[in-house]
Amino acid sequence: MNDFRIDSHKLLFHPRRVADWLEGKPIAPLYLEVSPSGMCNHRCRFCGMDYVGYPQRRLPGELFRARLAEMGEAGVRAIMFAGEGEPFMNREMEGIAVAAREAGIDVAFTTNGVLLAPHRAEKVLPVASWIKVSCNAGTAGTYAHVHGTSKDDFDVMWRNMEAACARRAQSGAPCVIGFQLLALPENRAEAAALAARARDIGADYLVIKPYSISPKSLHDEYRDLHYGACDDLLAALELSTDAFRVIFRQETMQRREQPRLTYARCHALPFWGYVDSGATLWGCLRHIGEEAFNFGNLADGSFSDLLNHPNRLKKLKEWSESGEIGDCHVACRMDAVNAYLWELRHPSAHVNFI
Repeated sequence: MNDFRIDSHKLLFHPRRVADWLEGKPIAPLYLEVSPSGMCNHRCRFCGMDYVGYPQRRLPGELFRARLAEMGEAGVRAIMFAGEGEPFMNREMEGIAVAAREAGIDVAFTTNGVLLAPHRAEKVLPVASWIKVSCNAGTAGTYAHVHGTSKDDFDVMWRNMEAACARRAQSGAPCVIGFQLLALPENRAEAAALAARARDIGADYLVIKPYSISPKSLHDEYRDLHYGACDDLLAALELSTDAFRVIFRQETMQRREQPRLTYARCHALPFWGYVDSGATLWGCLRHIGEEAFNFGNLADGSFSDLLNHPNRLKKLKEWSESGEIGDCHVACRMDAVNAYLWELRHPSAHVNFI
């Protein structure tokens, strides 16, 4: 059983927000992805954010902390720190995470783990719901190739994460620690080795997911990648235990290999958002740079001002009614959410026979 619903969606746990949306009421995002840093210490071969250009900027800590309380009051329930670059390249990351949790917002990280040194982990473990490490290899050589970095980073990351798991066990922090492998031709034979090492240091899970190219990505070497039989990846499932699980994102794999949209429009935009390292609020991280998805900057006013600005409401309405999704990311993160919302708006026959 996948308690984390990683390969599904969780909007069914927020019926009041969904009901308000169905009634046409303006709603606040339940979830934000936030980029604390435009810079990254890796140059991953699969990076879907490379088109942004790794800008030399960090999210202003003072400004963002001031907006966090407003976000919590508006109804934001969770923030994942990830984005254009590596979140821990922002020197204020720990303080920002603490402020988010104090605002009543659940906190999570997607990181490569290289900069998550023990003194930093000690501060974020008590406030984070989960930390997921992008580790796309089971050996140092493949890691350096795929991540666009040195072999040394492989060892640094493992030392950091082993220390984080030990610290969590010692302190009793509730943070879930996991790893993620984006399956590529270079690394798929190493899935089991990665799973074994993650299990042995005390991590909670390894997610194996398929590559899906971002329409704007500058990388194209995997554009025509198809997976075929996945026996080598599925072998890692045998390493699951009562305390550690290998989660193979089979539904996402199927959607990626055989795209079949069950919806004609994107209805998910009101439920989430993206804040870039320059503090601009976007409707979707796959449409950064497009005016139709630019909802303003956090420096321009309160968070509620941005949410309720006629410009944002107008853009959301236009996209929901006439936005073309043909060029969107295949197996988009909001794919399952969109299928759910579309069915609510366009129910099939006999739905009252529950």
